[in-house]
Amino acid sequence: MPRPANDVQAFEAQAQDAELDELRARLAAARLPEAETVQGAAPGPRRWDQGVPLADLVDVVDYWRTGYDWRSFEARLDRIGQFRTTIDSLGIHFLHRPSARADATPLVLTHGWPGSIAEFVHVVEDLADPDDTDAPAFHVVVPSLPGFGYSDKPATTGWGTEKIAAAWVELMGRLGYDRFLAHGGDWGGNITTVLGGRFPEHVLGIHTTFADGPPGLTTEGLTAEERGWAEQTRDFYAGPRGAYAKQQATRPQTIGYSLVDSPVGLLAWILDKFAEWSDTEDSPFETISRDRVLDDVTLYWLTRSGASAARIYYESHASMDPDLRVDVPAAITMYPRDIEKCPRPWAEQRYRQLVRWTTPERGGHFPSLEVPEYFVDDLRAGLAAVLAAQSTWDRN
Repeated sequence: MPRPANDVQAFEAQAQDAELDELRARLAAARLPEAETVQGAAPGPRRWDQGVPLADLVDVVDYWRTGYDWRSFEARLDRIGQFRTTIDSLGIHFLHRPSARADATPLVLTHGWPGSIAEFVHVVEDLADPDDTDAPAFHVVVPSLPGFGYSDKPATTGWGTEKIAAAWVELMGRLGYDRFLAHGGDWGGNITTVLGGRFPEHVLGIHTTFADGPPGLTTEGLTAEERGWAEQTRDFYAGPRGAYAKQQATRPQTIGYSLVDSPVGLLAWILDKFAEWSDTEDSPFETISRDRVLDDVTLYWLTRSGASAARIYYESHASMDPDLRVDVPAAITMYPRDIEKCPRPWAEQRYRQLVRWTTPERGGHFPSLEVPEYFVDDLRAGLAAVLAAQSTWDRN
């Protein structure tokens, strides 16, 4: 098992009691608007037409104030193992759970927005030390993106996806992992694609739930379902549903004041995305518990990272290099209710060695939280296919 380099320091998450008391006081004193004018609509997507319904928000705020236990989440982070290191003058926080298995492969998991390391906390153990000895095992590393969680907040521009990917290579090297696998979704999928395309000497292969084909491809020859995917993705970003991305790409500082100052505002901004992007008919809590959502939101709150996390859109929105190609083996999973789905023929134009393509029956933008058992099994299968292809590639 590799040992961390000297410039990697152990870290413990420990919010002050006064911070948690202040959070509860702010929640108790929250000023809320009147109910939405579509209230009374039957359960279903239309109930959320104007955003988070007042009754739902009041219920979650009350639970956050009186029932949610942040300390249990802190304890789970500490059990996994937390560390920090400095790369390009920026402190990077990460979880590191080495496997007990001698045949384990290093794996970096990268989250997106409005996610965080909380997306992966509850699957790390299964990936590192599976009960099934025939299942692949991994030395799992889960970094917090710059500006997210316990990583430092960049004080200058420049921390886009290309720089983050290079930082991950440096991070994995410091842990003794010169060659490794990578997985990610949302911004993490973008970064994972950059890792595979820019650093094939270090990246054995990738698995992603976010595939981005080169621009300008035609819909000619696509199936009806694939054309539907392309149209849905185009409409998402061109229409009102993509307004959050335009706001954060152009004015992250403006929305950031509300996200850092108001816990209810932060909760509503994030909960809206959990609702709209999950594979549910009405509430995100059909598949994701309130505790899992509040782990994520509370991490944003305590680290005051609402503005700094939003800036990843300013740094990187629509910035994927159109000429970037991924030649290392790649596995891609397109969950049915994700907000962006790429037709396979388009994906194959960027991911040149696509060894596994999966379209599950269930799941949305947050599969590790929505369908965790399937997510782990699918990730294992995808990475096993990647490793098999990489072994053949190395022999040739």
